[in-house]
Amino acid sequence: MGGLRKVRARQRRLALGVLLGACALAVLAFPLRSRWWGGFILAIAEAGIVGGLADWFAVTALFRRPLGLPIPHTALIPANWELMAARVGTMVGSRVLTREYVTQEIEGVDLAGLLARGAERVTRRDLEALTLTLGRWAAAELTPRAAGDLAVRLRDRLLGRPTAPLLASVLEVACRRGLDQRAITALARTLGDALDRPAFREVVGEAVDDVLARYRERMGAYPRFWMAVASLLGLIDRERVVAALHAGLRQVAADPDHPVRQRLTEVLAGLPARLRREPDLASRVEAAARDLLTTPAATHVLEEAATALQAALAADLAGGHSETAAWMVERLERARRALAADAALRGEIDRWVKARVIEAVERHHDRLAAFIEKGVLALGPEGAVRLIEEHAGDDLQYIRVNGTVVGGLAGGLLYAIHLLLRLF
Repeated sequence: MGGLRKVRARQRRLALGVLLGACALAVLAFPLRSRWWGGFILAIAEAGIVGGLADWFAVTALFRRPLGLPIPHTALIPANWELMAARVGTMVGSRVLTREYVTQEIEGVDLAGLLARGAERVTRRDLEALTLTLGRWAAAELTPRAAGDLAVRLRDRLLGRPTAPLLASVLEVACRRGLDQRAITALARTLGDALDRPAFREVVGEAVDDVLARYRERMGAYPRFWMAVASLLGLIDRERVVAALHAGLRQVAADPDHPVRQRLTEVLAGLPARLRREPDLASRVEAAARDLLTTPAATHVLEEAATALQAALAADLAGGHSETAAWMVERLERARRALAADAALRGEIDRWVKARVIEAVERHHDRLAAFIEKGVLALGPEGAVRLIEEHAGDDLQYIRVNGTVVGGLAGGLLYAIHLLLRLF
């Protein structure tokens, strides 16, 4: 920054020196103005002075009022800054952030080549270091409360989309890779642990009361009578149902061959195909998902599960040998080898990324233009003047030099024409 200021000061001195040189030349030539060559030199000097002063005024008038005088149409940039910011945003939006321009520019980016070179240079040790660093940072930044809030927000976003197609795709991948058994175990263990907490047990008890009440409403008079008798005898009550549910979850989590687990596995295996070919089932699943996920119990389960997952990840990543990091590194290493060896895959990724970038620019075109306009406005008049002077100050000083030189040449040319006309 200090070197830039010195260069700018030197250029200002150059412009001022050229102007003062023209003034000195005029003073020296003035006594000799009666001779033709003296008048010629004086004309050059005087025209150079006028040209230098005129360009000094023009350059200064862009940024501020010359000599502080309230001359009309001066300090143009500060006076018209809001309009200029709007014009910059409009210009960028209409000429730069267009599909044609973005497509033309992004096609010149060899993303496939970058992927190939990156995949060849990255080693497994690099992936391990990166995974551990990012994982530990995320575990430290993502507090238990933030993890719960994130899970609830994801739940809200899921509720805004069709649930059946997404559920079918997820179940297919899970069953194909054997993740369904892990999911059943993790879910049963998480729910069982949560039921050890009195607060969650109370929430589940309220949900049981609600389900039993709805069930009674749908039954006829005779079954409802026997339900009432069973309730009076203590055969059906909240605590008994919750205790049975708690014990059942413990058994499912501990026993790989539990009948409930096997039945769930069969249902999960056939559910994707049924969701795609049975619209009524898909509608019922989506309605049930909305009803289930919006209950207080579901919210509490999501928060508890997210908190438990965050704690487990943090504990795993804090150790010397992280299973999570090893699992992620293995997947990343496979992806790296695939990228390095498969040119077709790199081409597909290249086309996909470029298409998504173009779509994003088109979708957020107006927002990007408004963002640029606000960014320019945020500079303020003084900041804008300072920014332009920093980047164009050299050229502006040379404008003053050129004004003096060109003015002098023009003055000399006019005086030469004057002398020629006098000969005739």
